[in-house]
Amino acid sequence: MSVIFILITVSVVVAACFLAGFIWAVRNGQYEDTCTPSMRMLADDAAVKEPKQDLPKTE
Repeated sequence: MSVIFILITVSVVVAACFLAGFIWAVRNGQYEDTCTPSMRMLADDAAVKEPKQDLPKTE
């Protein structure tokens, strides 16, 4: 029976640590901009540069 009290105490401590970590992450701005970082890798650097002149088509 005493093992249950130990397990409950340990689980409450672990849950409190996760809650503290989550609150710390929110206060430090980890979740402020979740869309831009995932779209940044899709941006093409060529779109920023001037477009090249069209080459004549050969058929």
